[in-house]
Amino acid sequence: MMKKKVPDWLNSSLWSSPTSPPSSSSSSSVAAVKSPSEYASAAVSPTEQSPRPPSPPVLQDPPPTQTIKESPVEDHTAGDFPSAFDVSRQAQLLAELSKKVIDMRELRSLACQGIPDAAGIRSTVWKLLLGYLPPDRGLWSSELAKKRSQYKQFKEEILMNPSEITRKMYNSTSCDTDDGNSQRALLSRSEIPHGEHPLSLGKTSVWNQFFQDTEIIDQIDRDVKRTHPDMHFFSGDTQFAKSNQEALKNILIIFAKLNPGVRYVQGMNEILAPLFYVFKNDPDEENAALAEADAFFCFVELLSGFRDNFVQQLDNSVVGIRSTIARLSQLLREHDEELWRHLEITSKVNPQFYAFRWITLLLTQEFNFADSLHIWDTLLSDPEGPQETLLRVCCAMLILIRKRLLAGDFTSNLKLLQSYPTTNISHLLYVANKFRVQSI
Repeated sequence: MMKKKVPDWLNSSLWSSPTSPPSSSSSSSVAAVKSPSEYASAAVSPTEQSPRPPSPPVLQDPPPTQTIKESPVEDHTAGDFPSAFDVSRQAQLLAELSKKVIDMRELRSLACQGIPDAAGIRSTVWKLLLGYLPPDRGLWSSELAKKRSQYKQFKEEILMNPSEITRKMYNSTSCDTDDGNSQRALLSRSEIPHGEHPLSLGKTSVWNQFFQDTEIIDQIDRDVKRTHPDMHFFSGDTQFAKSNQEALKNILIIFAKLNPGVRYVQGMNEILAPLFYVFKNDPDEENAALAEADAFFCFVELLSGFRDNFVQQLDNSVVGIRSTIARLSQLLREHDEELWRHLEITSKVNPQFYAFRWITLLLTQEFNFADSLHIWDTLLSDPEGPQETLLRVCCAMLILIRKRLLAGDFTSNLKLLQSYPTTNISHLLYVANKFRVQSI
């Protein structure tokens, strides 16, 4: 059978990447995630059917002033002046966000090209793209108040120590039976219900559940402390870093307890981190102060879009993670059969060795933090969900370094793919979108 010819544009020197040191990556991975079904406002049921969304927006070609070279390192330092293209896109986004009712199709079209790091635009846009804010600006205040109040209630009920729960139950009963005149006191041993005794093994015992949760809470605590150790926002001995760690920990514990069938899976902290970081850096003081609540609901919504990939019981099904990785393999074969054959047949690099982490952690470990945010702008902008765009980005990542992969063997290729080299993110996303256009 004749091999599929590689398009001429794939053989451009643009695909060569410099041999600069790769960005650091974590070995953590997600094994099983499932969105919550216990509370309808925080998750989408898989059985719910919504009207078919409009076609995904088409990324525009890079502006004429943006010259694409051989995957240069992008500098995201705060002292850089925004390009004319960024200024123009920022003005367009602000204009769209100022409308009484936001045109989500137009917003997605603008956001998928990347959101400028200014004026808190990304924070607001992400909340809209994830469905946390409705398109009607008039509803924002009431919706935010309702969700933030609900999260406050979650914290009060779920993060409470069992001894506090027992005391609260006693005080409530005491006030009812003694007309509020009795003095509050600790329960005597004989008055403690068997089900609420610390040594009770009953399935409904709050103490038994508390001790079962301890192991997961300890795991969350360890993972949160390892989140982006190179960033002062997440790591260090400052009160600011510790308060941010505490917020991440609260969100993950609440998520785990509201999802007893899933609980916490190592790596969830990496998916939560970008959301909390963006919301906490909102220039609006009220939004920044309540970033924890906003990040919780957006985290739940984001995970719901990747539900099937992360459920262990579905690993070998047509919707599980292995099937998703197989779709990536097929996508690569369609666009570059020569590279696919060299990787999977000649050098025998199983795509699970690198793609599992790429997909489950949404590329948060493959690029520096600022570049990850840029990629997420595009992922969250797809009206059909981020997964298909994610697979196209992963395919583009492979083709972007095709010359090095074609020249490598199993060992060198696996090392390269597990420590992806620095690349031009705008060009990467442009190539990924080119694949989408070709498939239409």
